[in-house]
Amino acid sequence: MREFNPFAKRWMKGDRRVALVYPNRYVGGIANIGLQQIYAEVNAIEGCVCERFYWDVFECKRSIETGTPLNEFDIAFFSIQYEEDYFRIAEIVKNFKGVKVAGGPCVMENPLPLVEFFDYFYFGEVDDEVPEVISACESGSETEHLKKAENIGEERVKVRRAELNTHLQTQIIGEGAYGKCYLLEVGRGCKRACSFCMVRQIYAPCRWREVELLLSVAEEAKKFVSKIALVAPSVTDHPEIKELIASLVEMGFLVSPSSIRADTIDEELMQLLSKSGVESITIAPEAGSERMRKLLRKGIDEEDVLNASQLASQHGIRKVKLYFMIGLPKESEEDVSAIVELSKQVKRFVPRVTVSINPLVPKPHTPLQWLPFGGKDDVKEGLASLKKKMSFLKKELLKAGISVSVGSVDEFATQAILSRGGRKIGRAIAMNSFKFKDYIDYLGRIDEEELPWDFIDHGYSKKRLAKEYERLMSLVR
Repeated sequence: MREFNPFAKRWMKGDRRVALVYPNRYVGGIANIGLQQIYAEVNAIEGCVCERFYWDVFECKRSIETGTPLNEFDIAFFSIQYEEDYFRIAEIVKNFKGVKVAGGPCVMENPLPLVEFFDYFYFGEVDDEVPEVISACESGSETEHLKKAENIGEERVKVRRAELNTHLQTQIIGEGAYGKCYLLEVGRGCKRACSFCMVRQIYAPCRWREVELLLSVAEEAKKFVSKIALVAPSVTDHPEIKELIASLVEMGFLVSPSSIRADTIDEELMQLLSKSGVESITIAPEAGSERMRKLLRKGIDEEDVLNASQLASQHGIRKVKLYFMIGLPKESEEDVSAIVELSKQVKRFVPRVTVSINPLVPKPHTPLQWLPFGGKDDVKEGLASLKKKMSFLKKELLKAGISVSVGSVDEFATQAILSRGGRKIGRAIAMNSFKFKDYIDYLGRIDEEELPWDFIDHGYSKKRLAKEYERLMSLVR
């Protein structure tokens, strides 16, 4: 593994060892600016040494810096991004006797299935608060946002939002999801109102970094890399995105945005993306028909998708990746077929089209959280319907010469169970007795007034979400 790591410290006798654990692949972990921030903050503390652990490097049993076993560390910080990582976490923590702390989007979503595995949960963005978290863990105390696992759910917990008036100036450079590059986090949160996405709620309010600050970090990066990755839930919504990209290109960088909204693409932006070295773009229409896009409240229409594809072609970009979801309520055969038709139209403009199709997971803290997985009140019928739709789409898209990847229905159903489950789910995982079919009831429509994750205070109104849900359902009745 070849890296440039300006923060690595040698452990000295008496130092506290802090493990930073990412229970997934290295390419994702090294491309996570939040993990980089925590690593830098711990190693800036006198008497503390932080080392990293990734699932595909020694299965998180030894650090990548020195190969030191995890069980020799005093504290372990876990960043949990995906529900499917819960099964890996159960394996990782088995022999660890130190203090275990979990944070990340899965904790802000619903930490109840994880209570079995951790001593503490951190709710929110930990930037500039890492020393306080370590001190609290060592003294066995809590803070406003750091709570003991044994007490989770008993009282309301407010989520912390960080200020974005600074940015990590120096970072580890490795071969990550965006290649060898510097990460510029241009903002957090999202101003959009997509009904299926948690980001609007759990990272509110939408915040942007100043271009001057980002360019000062890029100036430092020139010593090490020729590529910049722009990171945010919706990069092209930054109010000065064109000025930022143009300045980075002028500085000699290749620029890779992590996300692009089709309705933000115009001639000027596409020209800038082409000049910055972008060879493909990713667009997420989410649904093929306008009826389903209104339900998902994506805010883009077919014209936006086709305009973006045409502009991409005119500027030499030869590949487009499209993301779609199925399993929506009242979804018809025509709605599903519309995915194929829209993909074919995109292929008229660009020679290489790749389509990714996954089932909708009704996530906590979204207006769709009350929906059944699969879009049907009879869950087994919904699962069977999803598999049939997946088979149809794969066949028709391949017939049209379009590359396609389809998600596993059972794996996404498991994700839904884990995101909406409670302590019982965690106990089953801990005992290695979790079986998807035993928890199928968690996939049904939620009618309860009180939800397991209501104790997490993200600052939004649950009544507002309920009204949005009713309004959206009225569109497809």
